[in-house]
Amino acid sequence: MAPHPGIDTDQIKENARKDLLGLLEGVRGKKNLVIEQSLAGPVGILVKFSTLQDYGVDKVFFLENKNVDSSQKNIVFLVGGEKPSVCVAVAEQIKQIRANSSVEHELSIIWVPRRTLVSDKILEDAGVLGDVSVEEFSLRFLPLEQDVLTLALEDPFGDIYLRKDPTSIFLAAQALMPLQKKYGLFPRILGKGDNARRLMELLIRMRAEHAAEENASMSELGLMPSAVIESLIVIDRGIDMATPLLTQLTYEGLIDETFGIKNNQAEVDTSIVGQAPAQAQRNPSAPPQQQSLKRKIQLDSSDKLYDQLRDANFAIIGPLLNKVARRLAGEYESHHSAKSTSELRDFVNKLPGYQAEQQSLKIHTSVTEQIMKTTQSDIFSRVLEVQQNLVSGSDPSTQHNTIEELIARDIPLTTVLRLLCLESCVSGGIRPKDLDNLKRQILHAYGYQHLLTLDALEKMQLLVPRTSANPFFIPVGGGGSGGGGGADAKATNYNHLRKALRLIVDEVNEQDPNDIAYVYSGYAPLSIRLVQAVIQKQHLIALTRGSAAATNGSGTSSAAHGWQGFEDVLTNVKGETFNKVQKGEEAAMKARHLLAGSGKEKTVVVMFVGGVTFTEIAALRFVARSFEGRRKLLICTTGIIGGRAMVETAIEKRDFGKK
Repeated sequence: MAPHPGIDTDQIKENARKDLLGLLEGVRGKKNLVIEQSLAGPVGILVKFSTLQDYGVDKVFFLENKNVDSSQKNIVFLVGGEKPSVCVAVAEQIKQIRANSSVEHELSIIWVPRRTLVSDKILEDAGVLGDVSVEEFSLRFLPLEQDVLTLALEDPFGDIYLRKDPTSIFLAAQALMPLQKKYGLFPRILGKGDNARRLMELLIRMRAEHAAEENASMSELGLMPSAVIESLIVIDRGIDMATPLLTQLTYEGLIDETFGIKNNQAEVDTSIVGQAPAQAQRNPSAPPQQQSLKRKIQLDSSDKLYDQLRDANFAIIGPLLNKVARRLAGEYESHHSAKSTSELRDFVNKLPGYQAEQQSLKIHTSVTEQIMKTTQSDIFSRVLEVQQNLVSGSDPSTQHNTIEELIARDIPLTTVLRLLCLESCVSGGIRPKDLDNLKRQILHAYGYQHLLTLDALEKMQLLVPRTSANPFFIPVGGGGSGGGGGADAKATNYNHLRKALRLIVDEVNEQDPNDIAYVYSGYAPLSIRLVQAVIQKQHLIALTRGSAAATNGSGTSSAAHGWQGFEDVLTNVKGETFNKVQKGEEAAMKARHLLAGSGKEKTVVVMFVGGVTFTEIAALRFVARSFEGRRKLLICTTGIIGGRAMVETAIEKRDFGKK
């Protein structure tokens, strides 16, 4: 079960819900809603369609389908304001509505998460700005779970690393500021990576701007260090690109790999999980071709069974499902032995819960069987073998024959690119001769349009030629440390970190894990090891240097010690290191300390810039469980990503050989 952080994420969700409904209520009467497709999922988490109907929404249309009708006088556009292409599409549809309808419509635009100068300029140039009412819906963090907040950006990785667009960093800072205003300043901001430092600097600047506002009161909690939050740890995705490129091996991770998870939902073929009960009841005799081909499965903690399974290694999912099936069968049989009316009444009261759990068991058993068809295939085994050999430190050139064979077998291009990018990341690049050969084979097998794909991957620093002859040597730069106490590496040196942070754990107990390495069956994510270096310092020192070193180490595992004890390790991780302490007025700090006391459980906020995987979330939850009421973790991110999404953002979709 996901740990519940001290920060009230339910309130964040409720505030966003009220803001959205308030904006819709402001448009009086019946209205048609035109929504950008990427916003449908986040809005679905906040409100149900029946609630939208209560607030006057008659019909909902997707902006991309260009099929909005003029059946209602009021038409509301709920769209993102950051992309010029979306703004242009809105302007075109407004002109189309005006041209095709004799009724004078009242048009409203709600920009998410903010109104921009670019959006205004595009509407003005199209001649429609004066005809619409413009509002903004400041949707910042969207709670996926009580311990996970996301900005739910469509392409959080590609925006930063391919298109070099810093907007997501600014939006992350804007989303974190309300936490500081409500709970107090982050007492300490630590982080690793250039983009992480940019986020920290934005937070400092926004704090100064807030303090300078005429109406800002010095007594506000936002101007004093928090008594609820212990620290903010910011991790730049660019410091550890290898981890998301690996195949995720937790149950939730493999569902994402196999079906894809968006906004707590996965679309699964009805031939695997069957139709939704309500749909089956409405039309039980419908022929297969008339039935919906896809069914959306809800994947969150509201499903108690899924909550138990999601963070477990997939190897133990079968036995766990079997155990639940036997328990349910026993509980169903127990009603036969009921002798009194009170016992029968208790059983009847529990029956809806049993039926819901039985339905959930049926779904997850079917999903597991489908995933097993993939995991038991020869190609999956070969891909996993190459990945594990690469991260364990084997000579990368010995894996090229297998990669060439997989190309010849015409496996999906994303899978091939993930392997090549993984080798490039963990080995400081690929030997130029080998890289040219592999690129040539990809172009022959998948098409010459992928010259652009390979160029995009190089721009993102995912697939680069090796500059050193030695694959196990990655140079360290001589730049400033940004407060970290060492030089900044030009690239993350996994070969050094493999031993220094014990990224490879040979013996992993997947049934009863004792280390985060269980999530990848023997590989501990570097990003989470760095978080442990701050909040589980003694444990990590004992793991990497022995129990004697941990005993002689300094103090407890507190963020107050920052990166202490791991300064040398950080010089082998790409990007700047920082450790910023935020202070308020001394008198106010003393008063806060007296009111809060010293024994209160605190929350550590971990922010991922550029995206986080479900498997890393599982590893952080494992870390959180070890604190036993002493500390809680809140995971924040610009978006949920995976290896497939990382490389797909670079893949050229056009085929220049066809007209």
